[in-house]
Amino acid sequence: MKVILLEDVKALGKKGQTVNVSDGYARNMLLPKKLGIEATAKNLNELKLQKAHEDKVAAEQLAEAQAFAKEIEDKQVTVAIKVGEGGKVFGSVSAKEIAEAAKEQLGYDIDKKKMQLPNPIKVLGTTEVPIRLHTKVTAKLKVIVKEA
Repeated sequence: MKVILLEDVKALGKKGQTVNVSDGYARNMLLPKKLGIEATAKNLNELKLQKAHEDKVAAEQLAEAQAFAKEIEDKQVTVAIKVGEGGKVFGSVSAKEIAEAAKEQLGYDIDKKKMQLPNPIKVLGTTEVPIRLHTKVTAKLKVIVKEA
């Protein structure tokens, strides 16, 4: 019997796949537990439409991320930090502070977890911070660190 999987089933396949299983396994295991539905013409057509819709939504999200990346590229954020004698910096600038400054200065609500800051910024000057907006899109935001 051909079955369309509604969820990932170990040793069978991933969600959305059409698999061939024995009639007993389908009737006693997959169908009652709502792990799959019978692969009729109607159900196959619905699966096809659903996949097309998911692809369209993914393409829209990618386009939005690319547009937002272009918008961010030419912007900059200024963060102030305490500096002691000889230009020695007290503390550091973290992703959380950069996200707050971006919201305050630019009006963008950027998640601090999307900022790929390997180490907190501990020097004065300009630093480019990569921000992962999408799996395929990474933007760079200029962060200017000055003394308070």
